[in-house]
Amino acid sequence: MKETRNISRSRAQESSAAIEKMYITMRHLFNRGFYKPMGISGDTLREALLALRPEIYGNIGEEKVELNGLLYVIERLPLGIEECRFINLTSEEGYSKSHFKAIVPPKRRRNCYRIDEEQMNVEITRGRSDIYDILTHLTFIFIESHKIRNRVLLDDAGEVSRDWFKLEQAVSQNKKLTLVEKEKAISHAANILGRTFEEVLDIYDAFGSAASPDRFLHVIFWLGKLAIEEVVDDNKRTITFSPILRERLGHHIHGEIWATNIKEVLKENNLLGRPIHVISANMHSVMNSIFATEVLKTKFKGKSDFFIYEELSKSGANEVRNQVEEVALKCGMISLPDTSGTNIDVQIFDTAKMDWAKTSFPKANTKTKQPVLIVMDYAFGEQAYETIDELLKPYKKETLLNVESVSIMGKAGILEGGKGDIMIPNAHINEGTADNYFFKNELTADMFEGNGISVFAGPMVTVLGTSLQNRDLLKFFHESTWGVIGLEMEGSYYQKAIQSASKIRKSVPLDVKVRYAYYASDNPLETGSTLASGGLGTTGVKPTYLITIKILEQIFNVK
Repeated sequence: MKETRNISRSRAQESSAAIEKMYITMRHLFNRGFYKPMGISGDTLREALLALRPEIYGNIGEEKVELNGLLYVIERLPLGIEECRFINLTSEEGYSKSHFKAIVPPKRRRNCYRIDEEQMNVEITRGRSDIYDILTHLTFIFIESHKIRNRVLLDDAGEVSRDWFKLEQAVSQNKKLTLVEKEKAISHAANILGRTFEEVLDIYDAFGSAASPDRFLHVIFWLGKLAIEEVVDDNKRTITFSPILRERLGHHIHGEIWATNIKEVLKENNLLGRPIHVISANMHSVMNSIFATEVLKTKFKGKSDFFIYEELSKSGANEVRNQVEEVALKCGMISLPDTSGTNIDVQIFDTAKMDWAKTSFPKANTKTKQPVLIVMDYAFGEQAYETIDELLKPYKKETLLNVESVSIMGKAGILEGGKGDIMIPNAHINEGTADNYFFKNELTADMFEGNGISVFAGPMVTVLGTSLQNRDLLKFFHESTWGVIGLEMEGSYYQKAIQSASKIRKSVPLDVKVRYAYYASDNPLETGSTLASGGLGTTGVKPTYLITIKILEQIFNVK
C-alpha cells in the first residue's frame, strides 16, 4: 500500500473552504438570531475572512489598517454605523412610516434607520446576498477597529497613546478643521493606522462630504473607541436579526409583490397577451438607446451616438436626461418606481406606440408581433432568483406570460483583460458548490468585434459576494479546465429561475431565448484593479450601450 503523507492544501483549496465556512456560518448565525462579531460567536467568521483574505480588503491580514478597503466598505454602510454598538438587521417593518429618517448608503441601495445613539437598523429586502454582503463588510471593519485598538491601547486599564488623545481632541471640535489642524490630525492618525502621512492625505477627502469634510477622522476615532471599550469594559458590539426578518427571508415576500405589481400594470394596459422580452439592465440604457439620438440630434449636431450617451451619463445632465424621458413616456414607456421593498425599479415599453422612424431603430421589423419590453434594474445576488422566478409565474395562476426572451446585462469582474472589456458567457458556475448552468447564449463574441473593445467568451463564476473575491481561487477557476473568464453575482440565479419556469413548470415557452453579456468593472487578479481601486467613470458607457443595442437589435429583428 502506497504511503501518503505531507498532503497539504493549495491556497485555492484553502480559500474555497474558507468561503464555504463563511457561507455556512452566516446562515447559522442568522438562524441563531444574534451574535457578537468580536466575541466567541464571531470567531469562525473572523477566522474564515482572515484565511480568505479577499482582494477587496487588501491588507486585512497585516497589522496596518487597510485604507482602500475601508473606504469601499464605508460607502456601502449607513452614515454613523461606526458609532453604533448594536446593529439590527430587519425586514421592511414600517420604519418608513415613523419619524426616523431613512439613511441610504451612497453605493448600496438599502434603507437604514438610526434608532438611538447606540443602535442602527438596516433593512434587508434583497435576500440572503444582502446579509452576506453586510456581515462580511461589518466583520472587516471590526477587524480593522481592533488593529486601531492594538496600536493605541497601552494597558488593560485603558491608558491610551498620545496620538489617540490628540485624535480625540480633533474629532471633538465639531467644526471644520483648518488646514493646519487637519494636517496635525492626519499626522497622528497616520501613526495610529501604521500608514504614511501621504497615504492618509491621499484618501482623506474621499471619506468626506460637504456636510462632514473631516469624516475620515470621525470614522477612525469611533471604530477605535468601540474596540477599546470592548476590551477595557467588555462592552461587546452585537449584531441581531429581527424575528420578522428570520420569518420572512427565503419566502419571496418582496419579489412576489414586485412581480404582481408589474403584471397588474400589464393587464391594465392590455399588454398581458403580447410577446414579452425581459431585460435586466440599468434604468437609462434601454430608454436612451431607443430615443436619445433622435431627441438630442439638434443639440449634439454631428456628434456620434456614443458621445451623446456619454453626455447623458455625466452627473448634472438632468436637463437632457429629462428631455429623453419626457419623449419616452409619450411613446409607450411606463415608469414603475419600486414600492415593494426590492429596490428594483421597472420600465415597461409598449412598442406598438413607437414611431420607429423617430427612434434609433428605423429598420425594426417587429411585423404584427409588437413586443413589450420589461426593463428591470439590477437585482442583487440571490435576489435575481426571487424576482425572475416570481415574474415568470402565471398571472393569477391561470394567465401564462408569453415571454420570448430574457436578457441580462451587467457589470462583472474580468479575469483576462481590463476595465470596460466585454464578457459573453456560455455557462454559469456557482462558487462553493460547482452547480453549473449551461445555456445557448443568443449573443456571441463575434457580434461585438470591431468596436475597439476586447471581447472574451466562456464560462463565468457566480460568487457569493464581491467582497469575497480571492486571487488564488479565481486563478484556479481561470487557469484550470473550468476556463472561467469572469465573475459576477446573479447569473446562475437568473438561469436557475429561467430553466425551472421553461423546462419544468412550463409557465413560459420552452424555447425562451436567453442573452447574457457583461462589461468589466475590475480585474481582481491585477493589483490596483479591484473594485476598491475606484469606479469605471465613463469607461463603462460604451460597453453598456453596445450590449444594450445588440440586445435590442435582436428583439426588434434588425438585420
